[in-house]
Amino acid sequence: MTVQERAALRLQERPRREASLWRDAWRRLVRNRAAVLGLVVVALLIAVAITAPYIAPAHYAAGDAADEHTVPSWLAAVLPGNVAAYAKINNKFLLGSDFLGRDLLSRIIYGTRVSLPVGFMGAFTALIIGLVYGCISGYYGGRVDDIMMRIVDILYAFPTMLLIILLMAFFKTSFGGTPVPGTPAYTFNQINKAVDSILGLRGGGMLFIFMGIGLTAWMGMARLARGQILSVKEKEFIEASRMIGASDMRIILRHIFPNIIGPCVVAETLAIPGYINYEVFLSFIGLGVDPPTPSWGNLISEGAQALRSYPHLVIFPALALSITMFAFNFLGDGLRDALDPRMRGTS
Repeated sequence: MTVQERAALRLQERPRREASLWRDAWRRLVRNRAAVLGLVVVALLIAVAITAPYIAPAHYAAGDAADEHTVPSWLAAVLPGNVAAYAKINNKFLLGSDFLGRDLLSRIIYGTRVSLPVGFMGAFTALIIGLVYGCISGYYGGRVDDIMMRIVDILYAFPTMLLIILLMAFFKTSFGGTPVPGTPAYTFNQINKAVDSILGLRGGGMLFIFMGIGLTAWMGMARLARGQILSVKEKEFIEASRMIGASDMRIILRHIFPNIIGPCVVAETLAIPGYINYEVFLSFIGLGVDPPTPSWGNLISEGAQALRSYPHLVIFPALALSITMFAFNFLGDGLRDALDPRMRGTS
């Protein structure tokens, strides 16, 4: 058998081996109880976000001044101090209401439509841009690699949060408000409104947050993808592909991507809580979503102003945020263990 025939035979056997490896990874994942719990919680959060208009007791912007700062009787019994002395005890709202009489539970439910898309879009953007950038840099190497990685190093010199804050301030001042029709700002503003409409929000400014986080989230993925490429591109099966005349694009898409996508997906799954944290912080300081759109960040910010009297306005949004963080961390750890080649012998 010639060298070319052996190389072709190896390439034909690879899809079967890859399918077996993915099945083994899935079996290891479902055996990890923490990862399964995280997966279930994430699935429930996605379901809550999709069905928010149907399961929320009220619209997130609906409120009555007569219902401001109400506290249900069950909560008044567990809050410290004599809550009845300064709060309205009313069972109209399960978790109470805010300073404008808006249902806190409904606003927390609608907040999933902000935090989850931000986390997923941040991960998706970082994965796409970082993979493409890192693959080009690592595969071609040499001067191309040097120039591309120096660009990443320069961008890394800026604090990520400060860069996001500057980008958000620029977007809101340049494209916010009511720009003149026919201008680029007007077109951008219309796209922003369309994104908010898709998410079922009103004037949230979600596109600005997607861009602010997406433009800064890809650098770590680019470095990871480059490192993975450098460790894979000299393997025997890559050399075999070159010997039978496979193009660079085919080698990258068919033979390199399947071998590096696992660690990259795990890294982005673990990074999702960080992206959600970015949005929460931006909303907390007033650079996130625009009122009256609810975000867990602006709910915590509003509740912090009355923390001593109405601590539940902070506790419940913070609890929702914490549960989400733990779920993604558990899921990411489970994916990392399931896709780790060193764990294959334990399946």
